[in-house]
Amino acid sequence: MIKRIVKMSFQAEHVETFKSIFESNKHRIGGFPGCSHLELWQDISDPTTFFTYSFWNGEQDLENYRQSELFNSVWSKTKVLFRDKPQAWSVNQLHQFP
Repeated sequence: MIKRIVKMSFQAEHVETFKSIFESNKHRIGGFPGCSHLELWQDISDPTTFFTYSFWNGEQDLENYRQSELFNSVWSKTKVLFRDKPQAWSVNQLHQFP
């Protein structure tokens, strides 16, 4: 399993638009084959910065999502709202406590 973290910074006037896009698509993204978990986080000190946190069964599942019509539809609406270039990390969990 891999975990994916994506950092996105939006223009202040587009924050509510992004939240609406996410709300409209969260069940389809979280239910995409190979995705077992999806969260949206908002930075406490900068409310224009968001993170998605998702669990994928493997790299191919994530790549299938990134090549899907769903991703292209959501991303095309989202990317025009950015203030800065998004950043993404795919990570393996090494430890969890407790």
